[in-house]
Amino acid sequence: MFRLASILYSLISTTVAGSLIIAALVAGYDTLIPIVVAAAIGFVVSLPISWFVARALYGPAKPA
Repeated sequence: MFRLASILYSLISTTVAGSLIIAALVAGYDTLIPIVVAAAIGFVVSLPISWFVARALYGPAKPA
């Protein structure tokens, strides 16, 4: 499951960090520090998201 989570992290982290960077720019924070902070928060927040998605994909199949 760790392999799947790491693959998902590479996709999810860029999406979340990019969204937070866009939100920071739209909010008017256009200097270096707010953009880097938004990207760092996005990368940290993406860790549990990718773990939960991997666990949901690896979980047992639910009957229809």
